Amino acid sequence: MEQILAAYYNDNAEKLHKLVDRILKKFGGISDKDKDDFYSLANEVFTDVLKRYDDAQSFDVFLYSCLSNKVKSEITRRNREKRKINGKVISIDMPVGEEEDTVLKDVIADQFDLEQEIIRKQGEGYSKRMLLYLGRLSRLQRKILHLETMGYQPVEIKEKLQISDKQFTDCNAAIRSYRNVSILL
Repeated sequence: MEQILAAYYNDNAEKLHKLVDRILKKFGGISDKDKDDFYSLANEVFTDVLKRYDDAQSFDVFLYSCLSNKVKSEITRRNREKRKINGKVISIDMPVGEEEDTVLKDVIADQFDLEQEIIRKQGEGYSKRMLLYLGRLSRLQRKILHLETMGYQPVEIKEKLQISDKQFTDCNAAIRSYRNVSILL
């Protein structure tokens, strides 16, 4: 038991941190603050694994398995939190008016573009330069920029928008290109 503790907690828990880093590398886009959270989680898992360890398999393998499962669960929980529905959101299938047969989607005009309407309404608070900048971006680029400002990680954005690594990289290059950003300067 003492040997295991010494192995994992020597040099400020370097071995445990490396194990966490190896697991987190699969997910990408983890900030240093998040890493600290996962290091704390690893300490809890380590304590639990130490209590449950029965020599049936290698301690390293058992710890990695338990830690990997806990990290995946925590990331899933965090992603679920990001996707929680805002209390101000209403369903497009919500009945409107006095007639129960009419729903909101029936009264929305065909040419209505919700994204453009949001940009227009938010644009009232934007400077002219910001509106010019946003106008230079494609619809996909604006969606990526919006998700990035909401705190989504690249992996989550690519999954949510169902785009490839190349599409994401190309859009990010355009979002950050000097030609586009120079409008803001």
